[in-house]
Amino acid sequence: MTASLVSPDVAPPATLMAPLVRLAPRGSALALIGAAVLAVAVAAGQFGAQTPALLASAAGVTALVLGLAATVAGWRVQRHQGRVSTALAGALAGDPDPVLLTDSQGSVRAANQAAAGGIDLAARLDPWCVDAPDVVAALLAEALRRGHAKREFWRKDSGLRLSLHGSDAARDLLIWHFSPLARGGARDLDVLGVPTLTRGDGQVHGNSDARALTGPADLDTLWDDAVGHARSGDLLVLPDGSQVQPLHVPARDGFEDILLLPPLGAPRHGGDKGLDPESNDIPVALVQLDPEGRIHGANRLARTLLALMPEESRFFWEVVEGLGRPVSDWLDDARAGRALGRPEVLRAALTGPETYVQIILRRAPLATSAPGSLVAVISDATELKSLEARFVQSQKMQAIGQLAGGIAHDFNNLLTAISGHCDLLLLNRDRFDPDYNDLLQIHQNANRAAALVRQLLAFSRKQTLKPEVMTLESMLEDLTHLLTRLVGERITLALTNAANLGAIRADRRQLEQVIMNLVVNARDAMPMGGTIALTTEPCHLDTELEHGRARVPPGDYAVIRVVDQGIGIPADIIDKIFEPFFTTKRLGEGTGLGLSTAYGIVKQMGGYIFCDSVEGAGTTFTLYFAIDISNEAAVSRTVHEGGAGIAGVPGSDSPRPPPVPSLDPPARGGSILLVEDEAPVRAFAARALRLQGYQVFEAQDGEQALEFLENPAVRVDLFVTDVIMPGIDGPGWVTEALQTRPGTPVVFVSGYTEDALNAALVRIPQSRFLGKPFSLQELCEAIETQLVS
Repeated sequence: MTASLVSPDVAPPATLMAPLVRLAPRGSALALIGAAVLAVAVAAGQFGAQTPALLASAAGVTALVLGLAATVAGWRVQRHQGRVSTALAGALAGDPDPVLLTDSQGSVRAANQAAAGGIDLAARLDPWCVDAPDVVAALLAEALRRGHAKREFWRKDSGLRLSLHGSDAARDLLIWHFSPLARGGARDLDVLGVPTLTRGDGQVHGNSDARALTGPADLDTLWDDAVGHARSGDLLVLPDGSQVQPLHVPARDGFEDILLLPPLGAPRHGGDKGLDPESNDIPVALVQLDPEGRIHGANRLARTLLALMPEESRFFWEVVEGLGRPVSDWLDDARAGRALGRPEVLRAALTGPETYVQIILRRAPLATSAPGSLVAVISDATELKSLEARFVQSQKMQAIGQLAGGIAHDFNNLLTAISGHCDLLLLNRDRFDPDYNDLLQIHQNANRAAALVRQLLAFSRKQTLKPEVMTLESMLEDLTHLLTRLVGERITLALTNAANLGAIRADRRQLEQVIMNLVVNARDAMPMGGTIALTTEPCHLDTELEHGRARVPPGDYAVIRVVDQGIGIPADIIDKIFEPFFTTKRLGEGTGLGLSTAYGIVKQMGGYIFCDSVEGAGTTFTLYFAIDISNEAAVSRTVHEGGAGIAGVPGSDSPRPPPVPSLDPPARGGSILLVEDEAPVRAFAARALRLQGYQVFEAQDGEQALEFLENPAVRVDLFVTDVIMPGIDGPGWVTEALQTRPGTPVVFVSGYTEDALNAALVRIPQSRFLGKPFSLQELCEAIETQLVS
């Protein structure tokens, strides 16, 4: 204690002494004046002025008595203030925050240990504000006028809250409490409005409401008592005799909190027990349940969260659901002590499908409730559940995407071998050969399987894109002929192209697949016929466009809309339409990959796809693609040719035979090192290259290739290697081989995307990528290009 005043055992001044107390500062002067007047009266009496002397004597005596009485009263007030100051300072000695006691003039009378060395108010506030003496004076004036005052001061990431209030024991004493604050991580429990004890870092703290409620009680002892009463459900008796209901709440930030709530079971009219009406002001949702599981009382916040009417009484399992087991069993476990204090997240059944609450069950106080009654502490968990659902969805999409990518890679190896050997058989046969049509069917179905693999890769966003600068007008005009055949006679396809739409950069064939899937879905949504509107328009966004959880940045866009007049999509499933394998079609009519594939293609091309639907009125799919201004002049208006038809669209596969490369060997021969871990792919590629006149050395992995290259006498003009192999991968062994054979060109082949090889292609000079499955023609062209360059 920096100030310890003597505290004599005297009673506080009575109310009748208040005038004397106000005269106390002038008591000594008044007594002197009275003595002087009395002396003058005595002198006047000696000179014969009897009447004036008597009057003066009376006035002097009165002034002298008043002055002495006022001095004594002031002295007694000061001694009482000293006694109260010492008592309050002792009570606040254990407070971890600095606390000062001052009189009404701001003079410090006492301070706790935390405030030692800084008992000057202006000096303590000087680092936090300018003109600290003026701030102190303003706080004093406000506290004397209103009974309390509060200020917050901030400096970078730290702050100071100063709360000032009077003392009930001595009206002329003021208590100054200095609380440190931390921006961002602060636990500002004073704004809660509920007495709260907090334990963290080995110490127990109380917010302002708790300190006002508990007084000078030891907080560590009070914490232990409150924890025990919170577990048993009994009321806690405070030092002043009042009762509270402790509620233990583990916090997510490493702290533990105990809320000191009013008794939850104050009797109502007629002896009915429920929540105290004062609980409506508590910012915590509370519901009291009787032994049968019926809601026996709920405060205002709980009724709002659960959509309950003020006097409505329901069973708890009619209000919440989604636990995974009967709610009644959960309540029985809580009554038996097996589920107390364990939070559960459930759906509020009366508010709609997207409202979730977190519930913690406690035993109700036995003193005010029937045995087996429970108290449910409820908090809104809708946002938390939404974040959890989005995280789970992203994890699910990522897992399925990885699975699809792995399956696609293995299938691409198989399809490369099938279509490659088919090409080799077709080399020596013409259309008059009896086996020609069979081989052609094998080749076409291999191409269709390759298109299905591209769907999987599109969903996982791992397909190999071949972007080109193009205009939507030309692409849609060319596609309309096929779309018209697909929609049938009952449906009219209306194409409207806007002028000056601009060019975009996209993979033409993949974008055609997206439009095809959307139009086919629109057709299926209109079994009675109608019109499908396919429109394009330019769009300039000055500000960011928000659509659900997606955000489209400002800029110039080309917009495609596919609008149907079909049955629409129900609101409860529209958020699921882009999920893989989700379909509303009957078994055997849809795979559930169409829209998820379209979504993956659009996102991989840097675009955006949105769906708006009104059930019974139709659906609109909107696609946004950024205008490619830099390459607009180089727009390619050529019709995309070659390859397989669009996956999943009947009639889109062309029956044309595959192009057959020339059998004449190139003018310049060369030696090629072929590294491939899949034996069927390696056998096809090696035979095809030897037929083209190349000398081929084969290796099944990178280690065998490096061992072969250790012989300097072996000449190798080109490396052809797979990317993903057991042991050292393709870019790894090529990088090591180029140290002794610099300048050797490389052709990388892989069933994965070229994007995964961007870093390797940039790092390794004279390298090229060839995606699987590749045809005989594509392999020969890639190798010849690398050797010639």
